[in-house]
Amino acid sequence: MSAISEPLVHAPSESLPRIDEDWLSVIIGLLIFALALAALANVDLIGWAVTTSVWNKLGQALGPASKAYGALGGFGALIATYVALLLVLSAAAATRKADVKKFAVSFSAVFWIAYASWIIGNHANFAAVTPADMQKFGISWSLKLTNEGGLIFALVAGLIIANFFPRFAEAITDAIRPELYIKIAIVILGGFFAVTAAGKLNLATSLLLRGLAAIIEAYLIYWAVVYFIARKWFGFNREWAAPLASGISICGVSAAIATGGAIRARPMVPVLVSSLVVVFAVVEVLILPFLAKTFLAHEPLVAAAWMGLAVKTDGAAVAGGAITESFIMAQAAAEGVRYQPGWIIGTTATVKVFIDIFIGIWAFVLGYIWTNHINTTRDKAKIVEVWQRFPKFILGFVATFFVGLYLALGTPASVAAKVPAAIGEANTFRVIFFILTFFSIGVLSNFKKLWQEGIGRLAAVYVISLFGFVIWVGLLISWLFFAGVKPPLAG
Repeated sequence: MSAISEPLVHAPSESLPRIDEDWLSVIIGLLIFALALAALANVDLIGWAVTTSVWNKLGQALGPASKAYGALGGFGALIATYVALLLVLSAAAATRKADVKKFAVSFSAVFWIAYASWIIGNHANFAAVTPADMQKFGISWSLKLTNEGGLIFALVAGLIIANFFPRFAEAITDAIRPELYIKIAIVILGGFFAVTAAGKLNLATSLLLRGLAAIIEAYLIYWAVVYFIARKWFGFNREWAAPLASGISICGVSAAIATGGAIRARPMVPVLVSSLVVVFAVVEVLILPFLAKTFLAHEPLVAAAWMGLAVKTDGAAVAGGAITESFIMAQAAAEGVRYQPGWIIGTTATVKVFIDIFIGIWAFVLGYIWTNHINTTRDKAKIVEVWQRFPKFILGFVATFFVGLYLALGTPASVAAKVPAAIGEANTFRVIFFILTFFSIGVLSNFKKLWQEGIGRLAAVYVISLFGFVIWVGLLISWLFFAGVKPPLAG
């Protein structure tokens, strides 16, 4: 998460090139996607990945993604998944000149705690939704969080560690990489969304155009108002107000850091802003999906776009979209309406990706204004900064989306029929990276430490801006562009 989590580690390996986190997410996401596509040639390379089902007896919880690896059993699949991720992410750490041994130890703790939280969250008393499910598991009550409620358990586990076991949180910090994990997940999500969209291209195109229009509206309104509040109501100077406006209004951590770099702000400025973004993303994810379930159950794509416009980090926004999808689909199913899965989270991700695309452009515009008209003694902003600050993981999302779309629509029926299952195996890893993201966000949220850093006045701007108008303007914009647009029905 860039500002509050330093590069993947701190020692070593001069023989390997240094690759930044953005490109690592593209490489790892495309690697998983490519391995999954081997199934189109009847070669199942990642079917051993672990999946988790709703359970009331622990033996029901785990299993491999593919029946071809059934002999592994659930725990064997979990071990295989852990080992594979440990090797791949340790290699990624090495390219970051990291202490690989330290990273491996930290990641081991992160993986097992996060996945244990996910398993707990999938217990029938938390995740079962319909009366039929409750009867199936022989239970009399359920919180009806769906299995995606396990993400909340992972988040809460991280929060407990951050606020009650800060030394342990510090010890595992090398593997607390929420931005890396969510970017990998979004790269994989591109292919999943493509397969979902393939059957309804007109609807998918409409969602893309509506999403683009919605974020342009949001940019023009959000940034200016937050900047005004920070400057006029709270007396922050431009160096603080610009990153704060970007962090609250655009895309959280990434936008705050890009803006801070563009205007040549002191490093502490985006660090503190990013800390706030993480904390409030936690609050939003704990609240907004439940509000969406309660008030927007019959406008699922309004709820989806709202998650993308209101929640200010990629990880929290997309995972919030996943939780919202589960809630709304479960409620719709109870009313006899069965939506195709993937459209709600796909809409959230699309809105978020469009927001991310503009980060580089926005940072350049601010940098140009700053260095040419405000602080003319600094280095001038250069057009190359658009590319430098452009989030590269979006290239991975676009690549998997178009490859998935081609495979679903442009190949013989015998091949196209295998595409959903193949990409479904890749999607198993997308879920795992979501789990790691949520846990990591929680671990970064030490409320006491942030308060001690003198973050109170910044938090006041954030509270007034976010809960005073950003969330509600985002809801209004989502309603204007997505009201009445429904996901296709299953089958």
